[in-house]
Amino acid sequence: MAIGRRASESQSSLFVAAQDLPRSPGHPFYERLNQLLRSAGFDRFVEGKCQEFYAPKMGRPGTPPGVYFRAMLVGYFEGIDSERGIAWRCSDSLALRAFLGVSLEESVPDHSTLSRTRRLIDVETHREVFSFVLKILAEHGLLQGKTVGIDATTLEANAALRSIVRRDDGSGYRDFLIGLAKSSGVETPSRADLAKLDRKRSKKGSNDDWENPHDPDARITKMKDGRTHLAHKAEHAVDLDSGAVLAVTVQPADRGDTRSVYATLSEASDQLAKVSGDERQSAKACESPVEAVLDKGYHSNEVLVALDELGIKSYVSEPDRGRRRWRGKADEQRATYGNRRRLRGRRGKRLLRKRGELIERSFAHVLETGGMRRVHLRGHENIEKRYLVHTAAFNLGLVMRALVGRGTPRGLQGLAGMLRATMAAFMRVAALLESAFAAIGRSERDLSANRPSPGPRHLSATFATGR
Repeated sequence: MAIGRRASESQSSLFVAAQDLPRSPGHPFYERLNQLLRSAGFDRFVEGKCQEFYAPKMGRPGTPPGVYFRAMLVGYFEGIDSERGIAWRCSDSLALRAFLGVSLEESVPDHSTLSRTRRLIDVETHREVFSFVLKILAEHGLLQGKTVGIDATTLEANAALRSIVRRDDGSGYRDFLIGLAKSSGVETPSRADLAKLDRKRSKKGSNDDWENPHDPDARITKMKDGRTHLAHKAEHAVDLDSGAVLAVTVQPADRGDTRSVYATLSEASDQLAKVSGDERQSAKACESPVEAVLDKGYHSNEVLVALDELGIKSYVSEPDRGRRRWRGKADEQRATYGNRRRLRGRRGKRLLRKRGELIERSFAHVLETGGMRRVHLRGHENIEKRYLVHTAAFNLGLVMRALVGRGTPRGLQGLAGMLRATMAAFMRVAALLESAFAAIGRSERDLSANRPSPGPRHLSATFATGR
């Protein structure tokens, strides 16, 4: 057979028959996910919710809502952090084209179309899509809502610290340092002088004094790796019975945990009320959380009293504050002692272990492998839209894990490799056992051939001894 050569230049065909178009066998994960969404009526649901954002019958048809939300789901399953990357990946893959429902004669929506569609659809509709996915989890028995764990993390903002300006006069950070240098007697400060002056300042950047003009919602904060950056705060409420994320909120990064927990807990209660109030649910979930498991960053008298008034049992890790005085604080004392008693029990210790496992797992999947640790959008509204769909994809991954054994396409590919390796190892073990049995059979035949045949004297001795 002669070697084939790649043409250096090729002219595209003017017409291509439909039967000559390339076809893909499809990806089994995305095919099964499409079946799941189709059986739940996903496209009909989102088209009904997004009808008000489109003109009645004017202009060219826009991007279908089902295509937009599926493209956002691809961002999680493929670990792509930007809408530009999502559009490129969907356009390049035949399997993802089939998942979106876009034929080869059509163009996949580009990043500008996805961005415009995201700005067109409001946050509440994205939250309705998140609730729709929670109902799918409840139908498959993966949602209880009785015990909720809450924790928060930081998202790196799409803004630079060098761009911050003063809130009072709008001057930049370099101009501010030059003014400080001149006031201290240095008329023409150099870059080294400004750096030295900046190191000597006790209080560097305060969110009360500084803001970023391009993303006013970003706040100066310390990231998980110790760096100081402009960031946002994302808080998860996770069902500790199944690992599903019940609610997410995006809040200012400088807001303390004892203040942000109320919004997240309220959102979790609203989501559970929507799921439990749905008539199609066969297995009812709890209408509101019964137990709340938190880390020591949430421990305060106000939080414990508020949970106690709501009828929620608290399991909040208590920091070592030494001996405390409770004069005039009977409610705070009762709530704190009740929380301490529950923590020391067997169930409290088990719930704290589950909190560390399941909540950190949701952060790892959504932020690290899912690509949302650094956001490419600005403003809490835009970030929350993308984050809600991203977390809904994580919940869909839980359903897919129950159906096909893996929650991501990459995990399903790894499962096939693991099965092949297991079968190869099984064949090797079977071959070793077969050779071992053959060797044992040969040794037994050799022993029987070399053993002398018993005569009359041997037989009488054998019967006498019983051997």
